[in-house]
Amino acid sequence: MAFKFGSLIDTVAYGALNEFLGMGRSDDGISRPNKYEVTLFPPTGFRGNKSSTGNNKAAGLMGLLRGNGNVRSVGLRCESIELPGRTLDTTPQTNLYGPERDMVSGYTYADVTASFQCSSDMRERQYFETWQEMAFNDETWSINYYDNYVGRVHIHTLDEQNKKRFGIELTSCFPKTIGAQSLAYTSNNTYQTLSVTFNFRYWKNLEDETTQSQSLSSRIAERAVNTVTRKLTSQIPSVLRRL
Repeated sequence: MAFKFGSLIDTVAYGALNEFLGMGRSDDGISRPNKYEVTLFPPTGFRGNKSSTGNNKAAGLMGLLRGNGNVRSVGLRCESIELPGRTLDTTPQTNLYGPERDMVSGYTYADVTASFQCSSDMRERQYFETWQEMAFNDETWSINYYDNYVGRVHIHTLDEQNKKRFGIELTSCFPKTIGAQSLAYTSNNTYQTLSVTFNFRYWKNLEDETTQSQSLSSRIAERAVNTVTRKLTSQIPSVLRRL
């Protein structure tokens, strides 16, 4: 039988195409940028004794906003956001022979900007204004302690079944900039949005903690099973254990 090289190529190409399409349909398929969830964790209030620099009015209002569901609703109205990047800072090393090389000297994180759809009462803007006001006292203009105005933001990507697949936490986070909002009579066929830029100290992968927790649970369960097995085995006569 004659060997047909063209048929072999067609078969390999067809198999590769099916494999690629199967990857898209499986749980390890393609991540889509429109499938995500944002959860906001604003500061809960002043820790320890309330200082003279604290804005007690803002802290009380934030408590009301947390209690009436606004925290959840604001996160659901996030129409766009960025997964943060990370940059390795480098310095050139010239004290060597041959081409110079860059050595890592640190790392930095850039701010993250998000856009939120606004309700008719602008509760989303009020929410972030209140968060900002926890950083200063609007009567004395003194600045509050850092730990009293930073919170967290969780960003999760979702699969086609809306299950969380990948997550990042912005740690020690606060809304650095609330963007200006334009108003115009000619803007008939659009809706109002609010741009918020978040400053944060660093980000971490939430799946790392999940994996570590699952790994610890698996080790505990395995150890418990081994302990029970040893106890049961010790109670079986040696003659039966040899069977």
